[in-house]
Amino acid sequence: MKKTYQFKVKNKTPERQVDSIKHEVKKYISRERKKKLPDDMDYWDFDCKIGNNEEVAAAIHHSKISEMIDQVAATENESFYLEILAKPAKRMKK
Repeated sequence: MKKTYQFKVKNKTPERQVDSIKHEVKKYISRERKKKLPDDMDYWDFDCKIGNNEEVAAAIHHSKISEMIDQVAATENESFYLEILAKPAKRMKK
């Protein structure tokens, strides 16, 4: 998923739009995790980037997406770019 989200949407307050974005992201990650894995892989990993636009997007861990959306919303930008790409991964032995 590569998408630019808007904070100012007709008929929604910015706070409700932030909640709506977080819900959409959680739904997407949940849907991707339900997909069938290749035989030799253990789990779905996610490559995530977030920023004001695609060129300046910084890589983050998928567990930090919600926090980063809150930080971007606090800067009072009108929009932000979010990229989440699923990839199969194998756990490493300790």
